[in-house]
Amino acid sequence: MTAMVRASGLQGYVALMRSLNHDPVPLLRRYRIAPESLADEDALISLRAGVHLLEASVVETGCPDFGLRLSQRQDVSVLGPLAIVLQNAATVRTAWDYVSLHMFVHSPGLAVGVHDRSSLLEGAAEMSFELRLARLPAQRQTVDLCLGDMHHITRLLAGDRYQLRAVSLPHAPLAPLAVYRRFFDGAAVHAEQARAALHFGPATLGAGLQHANPALRQITEDYVARHFRVPGESVAARVRLALRRTLGTPRGSKAGVADLLALHPRTLQRHLAAEGATFEALREETRKEAALHYLRETRIPLGQLADLLGFSEQSALTRFCGRWFGAPPTQVRRGGEVSQSPSPRRGD
Repeated sequence: MTAMVRASGLQGYVALMRSLNHDPVPLLRRYRIAPESLADEDALISLRAGVHLLEASVVETGCPDFGLRLSQRQDVSVLGPLAIVLQNAATVRTAWDYVSLHMFVHSPGLAVGVHDRSSLLEGAAEMSFELRLARLPAQRQTVDLCLGDMHHITRLLAGDRYQLRAVSLPHAPLAPLAVYRRFFDGAAVHAEQARAALHFGPATLGAGLQHANPALRQITEDYVARHFRVPGESVAARVRLALRRTLGTPRGSKAGVADLLALHPRTLQRHLAAEGATFEALREETRKEAALHYLRETRIPLGQLADLLGFSEQSALTRFCGRWFGAPPTQVRRGGEVSQSPSPRRGD
């Protein structure tokens, strides 16, 4: 299947070509990209065609840093609905973690990864980019464009806690390294590395977003969950994801999750049965994982935790902890040994 990408990925292309005194239309037509599609950022174009277009644009214009220049004409909106989640996440790390899991919304042929340890520098974190296409074409400009976008977006999110220390290029750049260093705020640039990546100081990923709107983020996450699916993802996996976000709310019921996934409850039940799963078992498994996390890694009061997990009273939390871990919540919280017995396939 042909990998596609949202036309927003070429945001600014026409203007850049014209600023270099070249007509963009002949190249667009050469690679079968309708010029009018660039005016519709939700339109889809062939990812491979877009990659070839950028490489050909360098030859046409004689501009070796074409990808970097195009990045300067783009902003966070290139990511469409993902941009709203990005700008309203709690931290830079949670923002990019979400994008890394949902990059398929922009294109299944592009991948972003967030790594706690840099492959290049001690005491640094890393954000990598990968183009996933069979018979990989020349990709210098696409890599430069995407690294440039990641740089601009992360700087926007992190503000004065942005600490870009180095950039890894998986190719020998056509433009002088000094051009890259200037573009990337003076950070060291290393060519011909194993992968494309930005390397940050530890404060960057932990930076909080000052003007985040959690309600707007939730609305957008719900929209993405409803309208976009991971290619090949099981219904059970989608239900688990929905349950993690709605646990303890009215939307965490079977009817609520079915509505979130745009399915009738009976249809949801049939899909799960075909995969050997039940909604009740998935909900209990999700509750169990969440309970262990909150008991071991937070100090949330037990009454509040019971509400958070969707129990009507604290005694239900105690009962379920005994079943799941063979110990009451207080013992689990103290860090005592707990059993990990499988959750029975029934509801509460």
